[in-house]
Amino acid sequence: MTNVFDAFSGTANSLYGELPDPAADAGFDPSHPKRVGFFTDTSVCIGCKACEVACKEWNLVPDDGTDASDLYRLTGMSYDNTGDLGASTWRHVAFIEDVRPHGSATTAHGGAVPAEPTTGHIPSGLPALGGGALPKAPRDAATAPPGPGGTGTGTVDLLTLLPDAGAHGQQTPDDERDVRWLMASDVCKHCTHAGCLDNCPTGALFRTEFGTVVVQDDICNGCGYCVPSCPYGVIDVRGSDGGAHKCTLCYDRLGSGLEPACAKACPTQSIQFGDLDELQAAADARLAELHGRGVNEARLYGRDENDGVGGDGAFFLLLDEPEVYGLPPDPIVTTRDLPEMWRNAALTAVGLGAAALAAFWKGGRR
Repeated sequence: MTNVFDAFSGTANSLYGELPDPAADAGFDPSHPKRVGFFTDTSVCIGCKACEVACKEWNLVPDDGTDASDLYRLTGMSYDNTGDLGASTWRHVAFIEDVRPHGSATTAHGGAVPAEPTTGHIPSGLPALGGGALPKAPRDAATAPPGPGGTGTGTVDLLTLLPDAGAHGQQTPDDERDVRWLMASDVCKHCTHAGCLDNCPTGALFRTEFGTVVVQDDICNGCGYCVPSCPYGVIDVRGSDGGAHKCTLCYDRLGSGLEPACAKACPTQSIQFGDLDELQAAADARLAELHGRGVNEARLYGRDENDGVGGDGAFFLLLDEPEVYGLPPDPIVTTRDLPEMWRNAALTAVGLGAAALAAFWKGGRR
């Protein structure tokens, strides 16, 4: 890990920029396991929340509310009853109802309005792509053919259920809106440059041999320095125990050769776990496939190792701008400017010291 001298001199800097192997930078032997992570393909997320449940079950994460009456609170955000990531929500399935007036939708929002309004239903999470009339008998995601032992891959690809001309989510003859639901299972990004880790004063946060970032509950003193250090607003302090908490990428399961609970529970393989380089290759192929279908709004988020956090260990395929999903468009690790700040502080100290010495020297000559 970069020390103050290295950062000051500029000879090494693991606080910002390209960093091919975070685990090696943290001091692990070169024979450490390959970096692992998540690739979340939101185009096949159905919003079932199996990932949320599996995460809580395996990691014994308490409920999100302060009492029983708060468990099923309405957030005013569609079917989203958890609201956001937090100390007791390590996986959060966002439900985004994207409502737009007829005729204002882009290709990814339903395209042109049909000349004759029709009534239809698209399964939850199915993005409306392209314009045109609704199918008369839309298939339900639950009846999709793939499955173990069959000819399919086991992945429910909702995009294949779309008619050639596209569809709207829910529409009646009286509707004057185009509605699209976007689902996305958010999680800690396990950044290449993790501001939460670099700013932790007690060493409670550490980089694992798998390249992930984990909080040690018995060391965390709940100071909260990590909370504003996260550019994604992921980590938080839990009021009931005073400690900071977030996704560990199921560090205990990784040590036993198991995949994280959320990825294991995902029925559509929207959450994929594996070696990061293999996930990145799979994501690139998936993006090219979608672009080939005309879904030009599809994009990868957190994939670029040259972004403001050096790339994420958990990255996403989105069907719209990051802001639509509540994600920052250009996250930057909060330690980016530390070397320059140290250099400026040192130069200022040297200048003040020189001025003080000059003042004493000049005063002594009188």
